[in-house]
This record gives sequence, C-alpha cells and structure tokens, in this order.
Amino acid sequence: MELKLVQIENPDALNLILGQSHFIKTVEDIHEALVNTVPGIAFGVAFCEASGHTLVRHSGTDNELEQLAIRNAQSIGAGHSFIVFLKDAFPINVLHAIKRVPEVCGIFAATANSMQVIVAQSEQGRGILGVIDGASPSGVEDEAGIAWRKDLLRKFGYKS
Repeated sequence: MELKLVQIENPDALNLILGQSHFIKTVEDIHEALVNTVPGIAFGVAFCEASGHTLVRHSGTDNELEQLAIRNAQSIGAGHSFIVFLKDAFPINVLHAIKRVPEVCGIFAATANSMQVIVAQSEQGRGILGVIDGASPSGVEDEAGIAWRKDLLRKFGYKS
C-alpha cells in the first residue's frame, strides 16, 4: 500500500463538502437534496463510481463548479467518494440534507479552507483515510477573539 497526499484544487476558496457514499444514485440524490434545501443554489458535484464502468459521475447547476468537482474527484480517485463545491451557500445550510441522502455513509470535511486528502493506494484501488483541513492552531482565543467570533456569527445571522 502507498499513501498519497492530494491537494484539493480550490482557487476561489469556495465551500466544499467531501464524503463517501455507496451507490451510483448518489449524484442525482445529492443534486435533489441541494436544490430542495436552497432554491437557486449554485453547485457542482462529482462521484467516483467504485464498480461497473468506474466513471466519475457528475451533476450541478453551475458548469464551472461541476468541472471543478470533476477535476478534484479524478485527482482523489477513491471509489464511492464524492465532492461538492458550493457558491453563495455554506455547508451549514446543506450538510444535514446531504447526510440524510440514503446512500451517504459519511462526511470527511465541509470547509472553504485549503484542504489535502490523505489517500491510500493499493492494487485494488484508492480509499480516503482522512483530510488535512486548513492550518494548525496558533494559540487560544482571548476576550477580543471571543467578541470577534460572536460578532461574526451574528453578522451571518446564525446567532441572535
């Protein structure tokens, strides 16, 4: 087995969701979950089929995001993995809907940070071991940091 580190291509620091699923129906069901949760959402999703034709299946409402999802799915190359790129939406708005998709087994990350995917390669194929999401902590928040965090959440409308 060989370990590989795959850097996610995300030049515009878009929000993304990386997960694992188990069936070809994933692409259509994630598409439906997203458009039913946030009307008018812009997204692209790609899914690595793990058997049969072993193709990267894809869908979306924004061609550029769909192409970005395809490129990243190809780079990761792990069977039954999926990646979603969002524009003008946050994972917090759609994550529960994606988790409720019957085929979805789990979520590795939901972030706009720079992200690397740790992939194991064997003679059978590839699998995701985990992710490196952003940077390591540089310290502990102080009172000013707490105030900034609370203000940001209220500015976004997540807290009142």
